[in-house]
Amino acid sequence: MTRTLIIAISLEITVSVFLYGKSLAAAPATKNKGPPALFAFGDSMLDTGNNNDLLTALKCNFRPYGRDFMGGKPTGRFCNGRVPSDFLAELLGLKKYLPAYLDKGLKTEDLLTGVGFASGATGYDPLTSQIASVISMPNQLNLFKQYKRNITAAVGQKQAAKIVAQSTYVMIAGNNDIANTYFSTPFRRVHYDVPSYTDLLIDHASSFFMSTFGQDLYGQGSRKIAVLSMPPIGCVPSQRTLDGGLRRECSERANEAALLFNSKLSPKLKDLSKQLPGSRFVYMDVYNTLLDIFQNHTKYGFEVGNKGCCGTGNIEASILCNRLQDTATCKDDTKYVFWDSLHLTERAYEILSNETFNKYKNQLL
Repeated sequence: MTRTLIIAISLEITVSVFLYGKSLAAAPATKNKGPPALFAFGDSMLDTGNNNDLLTALKCNFRPYGRDFMGGKPTGRFCNGRVPSDFLAELLGLKKYLPAYLDKGLKTEDLLTGVGFASGATGYDPLTSQIASVISMPNQLNLFKQYKRNITAAVGQKQAAKIVAQSTYVMIAGNNDIANTYFSTPFRRVHYDVPSYTDLLIDHASSFFMSTFGQDLYGQGSRKIAVLSMPPIGCVPSQRTLDGGLRRECSERANEAALLFNSKLSPKLKDLSKQLPGSRFVYMDVYNTLLDIFQNHTKYGFEVGNKGCCGTGNIEASILCNRLQDTATCKDDTKYVFWDSLHLTERAYEILSNETFNKYKNQLL
């Protein structure tokens, strides 16, 4: 039994005991007119701390991460502060922070208004999570099934089914598949060119939605499933450093792969909405919004758009962005688009979240 499963089973027992101890007869009344809860799946853009207790180097529950979060608390968010899952929860009128499901400090009200299952460095390709030793997409769904058992024990089957049926689901994945598994290792390039590899990713994504996520939620009467596009991964600082030449330009091959994947993901989600009546898969384009922020950062009030705040800003991320980098880390991260060499600052994430939500809110509410 893996450490991840041990943690998950222990959490299920702990949460179940806690919920039964509360003797809840019904969930608290929802104050907002939107969904009763938000659930996040995918990678580090939405991860709020699920990697903290995993045996992986790809975590960030240490300084300087989280230096602007609740007075300087590193929670496992790959950022200096809040991430898009937090902002979306607030925009939906739910809460300011979306906790990680594997957070040992979870409370009953946290579970009933939504949690995150996302795991930094995962992807649609199962090899990606294996390489990184993080939570795969299927295992994120297994945690969600465990979650449903917990809230059923707390509020009863009818109320639990209502929460699951009326909630909003958001996810993003794919950039780790392209940047890490495909271009940084030889394992897939031996057998696939970029077009065939993006086909493989779409097959895995489709299978994930249909056999696990889509069918399961459809059976419960799910309402909205928001799927974010792959970002322009070639423009993050690490890709500029590794594949952008002496001038550290955006990696064209990585961005072209992302665009090709997105061109296949959008119609696939439309097909899923037709195949699963009553469930709406919403394709949310973040590629173009992010590309504009990266290329025209001064328009958004940023001074630096091609390197991160942490350390040199060229390559540091996760364990390479640590306390030893404090002296080299920028003093004012609001001037930076990127926090580390892979992830955006809280301010950049807030801009992205607001613009994306305003563009698609009629489909989400």
